[in-house]
Amino acid sequence: MTVLRTPIKHCRNCGASVVYRVPDDGDTHERAVCPACDTIHYENPLNVVGTVPYLGDRVLLCKRNIEPRWGKWTLPAGFMELDESTGEGAARETREESGAQFELEGLFSVLSVPRVGQVHLFYRARLLSDVFDPGFETIEARLFTQQEIPWEEIAFRTVKETLERYFEDRARGEFSVHTFDVT
Repeated sequence: MTVLRTPIKHCRNCGASVVYRVPDDGDTHERAVCPACDTIHYENPLNVVGTVPYLGDRVLLCKRNIEPRWGKWTLPAGFMELDESTGEGAARETREESGAQFELEGLFSVLSVPRVGQVHLFYRARLLSDVFDPGFETIEARLFTQQEIPWEEIAFRTVKETLERYFEDRARGEFSVHTFDVT
């Protein structure tokens, strides 16, 4: 399945109308190329960064107050901003969406989602408190044991896959970094 995207229409350098073609530099993909200044415009996946916040045997989930998937449960996550590392972005999103106090730990999962042009990265985050002050994007932030998680109400497949692997690793007593494609 090809990702539907709005095509680039104008060059970011000079403003001329671009054309879509395979560049003459040996590239193999069609790109937006400026015929006036020869700038090649690359379109790359977006990074979604977040955390698996945990306290003991429970994880923190946020009930979405925004579309897509309003009212569904998710891990705190969102689009990475320019001028921040993946860890900084994951921490920012966790603070914004849950208002949690936490200590960021290691990278836990990397999920490629080619059909929507995204890569999702989740870090583990040890909660320092069970007091939350969620931002406007979150209806409710709450801790769940594995058995309490509303699995049918999870907003995104990447979140479900990450949670399943988190609980598997927790039961094993050893955490790994998980990489996989969501097709």
